[in-house]
Amino acid sequence: MVAGGSGRRFGGRKQFLQLAGRPVAAWSVAAARSVSDGIVLVVPDDAPAGGEADGREGAGLGADLVVVGGASRADSVRAGLAVVPAEAEVIVVHDAARPLADPATFAAVVDAVRVDGVDGAVPVLPVTDTLKRTVDGTVRSTVDRDGLVTVQTPQAFTATALRNAYQGVGEATDDAGLLELLGATVRTVPGDPRNVKLTRAEDLEMAEALMSRVDR
Repeated sequence: MVAGGSGRRFGGRKQFLQLAGRPVAAWSVAAARSVSDGIVLVVPDDAPAGGEADGREGAGLGADLVVVGGASRADSVRAGLAVVPAEAEVIVVHDAARPLADPATFAAVVDAVRVDGVDGAVPVLPVTDTLKRTVDGTVRSTVDRDGLVTVQTPQAFTATALRNAYQGVGEATDDAGLLELLGATVRTVPGDPRNVKLTRAEDLEMAEALMSRVDR
């Protein structure tokens, strides 16, 4: 569970703010618990109370182990991988800033990656908006959106494929991106429009509204 971000665009450590009476990260951890034998929470080195990076139980957030992340998302995932037991066969990576991810999405990516020949699985949504390519504020072309999708977390991988992808110093905006560089097979499963990522302050209000409509 990656919760090591600085929250620069949000204006603070969004992963530890209160959402419907619980920290944002606690909702994400609870959903991941439905498919996990153990959960590692990766936090910033200055994490507030409730995310102490001292190796103890996740202090109210529900994780089994808390570790300090790195300067980038990839470095934070590497820090988490370092303490995942060697015998793990499937590893799920989830952004704690997606507190509305439900157990069904976690189950879908895990089931997909258990198929022979599949190295990873990601939830996706089709792109519905018209896409334009611009240069210096001027439209240059319209991008064909056929086959284009937006990608969410949780993302599931065979442990071998994920560890191989993170052996180097490569960076990517999501974990599947590093597997793609190795030519790995990454399948898609249907994403959930409600599985929003908290990026800006107003996203927290939207998450509160969405959560009020869901029996969690």
